[in-house]
Amino acid sequence: MGILLGIVAVVVILAIAFLMSNDRKNINYTGIGVMILAQLLITFFMFNTRIGQLVIEGISWVFNKLIAYGTEGVNFVLGGVQVGDGGVFFFNVLLIIIFFATILSVLTYLKILPFIIKYLGWGLSWITGLPKVESFNAVNSIFFGQSEALLAIKSQFHTLNDNRLYIVSASAMGSVSASIVGAYLGMLPPKYILVALPLNMFSALIVASIISPVKVPKEEDVVDIQDVSNSKSFFEAMGNGALDGGKIALIVASMLIAFIASLELVNAVFGAVFNGFTLQQLLGYIISPIGILMGIPASEVIDAGAIMGTKIVTNEFVAMLQFQEMMSGVSEKTVGIVTVFLTSFANFSSIGIIAGTVQGIDPEKGGKVSGFGLKLLIGATLGSMLSATIAGLFI
Repeated sequence: MGILLGIVAVVVILAIAFLMSNDRKNINYTGIGVMILAQLLITFFMFNTRIGQLVIEGISWVFNKLIAYGTEGVNFVLGGVQVGDGGVFFFNVLLIIIFFATILSVLTYLKILPFIIKYLGWGLSWITGLPKVESFNAVNSIFFGQSEALLAIKSQFHTLNDNRLYIVSASAMGSVSASIVGAYLGMLPPKYILVALPLNMFSALIVASIISPVKVPKEEDVVDIQDVSNSKSFFEAMGNGALDGGKIALIVASMLIAFIASLELVNAVFGAVFNGFTLQQLLGYIISPIGILMGIPASEVIDAGAIMGTKIVTNEFVAMLQFQEMMSGVSEKTVGIVTVFLTSFANFSSIGIIAGTVQGIDPEKGGKVSGFGLKLLIGATLGSMLSATIAGLFI
């Protein structure tokens, strides 16, 4: 029954994307089928094979070691600060981002990440039939933040029509940056975070390719990648990474303060007007129908839907913090589905980040991104739902 509901959920998600499509005649059904098959194979491999489990355990071990090393740096600076048994989120989670951003910067300077991304992007384009720019950007978005991923293809923005612009923007919104994955792993189960990374890459492309199909002549299908690292030496790369990580940590902390405080204010107003009814509860009821199809048990779907809705209107960190508190009271299936859903940048604030980045690259195209901002959010949210549904089939 669960598998049947999951299949129905996939059909519903793709049908919604189809209804939103602006060029249904040119949808690349073969490429979409290949990507869905790839999602199923990846999820089966990681969840249902011993080798896949070893891969997850190995990657988790590496991340845990890196988190431990990062914690040493945090403890050196903050060793004299007295905190309670539960620690402090900013110290224990957010400051680890600095170390991960430093590693990312160094790997980029050494040309290791660009090499990996280049050939993964080429392979993705080859198996799916998608243009090279869109494929490269999708892979790049797994490692770098929304702004950095788009800046890497800035020299080719003049060649992107509205549909191609939508796809690269959707990839940026539907992914997460590798620099903050370590923070996620300290909050939610690692195996679901890690499987969400490739699933969301494919889901963003699947949904975006239905909503805004593209066909690029072979002679025009070229990619000119800009070096995302401006560092002139190894130690400059370390310094730049540390500074970037510090900025990210402070930005996330600032957004959490603003969003959580605003959410409490909105809930207070809702509670006063609707006799204790909160915004999260409203979102839970709105999302619950698709949540049941995705595989979430009916007894848990309202609470799970509230978390998913919170992520859309605020950001993934706010939702993850709230989900942490309720994980022990829900089933493993709900934990997996919601965790995969939360592992993306699909929220309202991302519209401004992406539109602002594109505005800085090409003012005319920045205005176009702002124009289809809501459509972009809906598409990215459908992508997150598709990833979560695929994961739920194997939990």
